[in-house]
Order: sequence, then structure tokens, then C-alpha cells
Amino acid sequence: MAGWLADLVVVVHFLFIAFVVGGALLLFRWPRVAWVHLPAAAWGVFVEWSGRICPLTPLENALRRTAGEAGYGGGFVERYLLPVIYPAGLTPAIQLWLGAFVLVLNVAIYAIWWRRQRLS
Repeated sequence: MAGWLADLVVVVHFLFIAFVVGGALLLFRWPRVAWVHLPAAAWGVFVEWSGRICPLTPLENALRRTAGEAGYGGGFVERYLLPVIYPAGLTPAIQLWLGAFVLVLNVAIYAIWWRRQRLS
């Protein structure tokens, strides 16, 4: 059961990251999502810029150890997303740019949404 829960944490973690990056697009259908998305996006940028590890990573590792599996070092992004999404040679400077990209993308989407709300 613990192994299954660890896998579930990975799926939730991935969905949270997707929500942080593109969740602002949901505003156009459900404006109240901003109450959840803004803190999530702020947390995502904070974790990226500060180099901290999201609390879901230690939770997953603890569940894996409970299941008799090996945990891993580093964070979720380094373990699951970097090998798939980012090329080799990712540096802290690139991570800062990625955090800035998430921030700028979301600010732009919110600005477009806000403008449409004011015009309608």
C-alpha cells in the first residue's frame, strides 16, 4: 500500500507543477480558481528560486522506504522531471530563468484575463 501511495504522491506532485505553470488558463472558465492558483504559483516560484525541496518529496521518500523501496536524494524535479523535460547541464542560473518564466507567464495570463474582465 505504501508503494502505491508513493506513486500517487508522484502523480499529485506532477499535477501540482502543471497547475502552477498553466493553471492561470483556468481563469477564463472558472475565475475563482485564482484563489487557489495564486498561492500555488507563488509557492512554486519560491521553491524554484530558493532551491528548497517541496514537502511532497520527503513524503514520497518516506512512503517508498515504508514499502521497502529505496528513496532518492534531491527533489521531485531532479528525480522525475529533469531527465524528461530539461537537457543535461541544468544550472542554478537556468533554474532562476525557469522560475522567472513561470512568473512572467502567469502574470501575462492574469493581465489578459483582467483586461477582458474590465472590457466586458
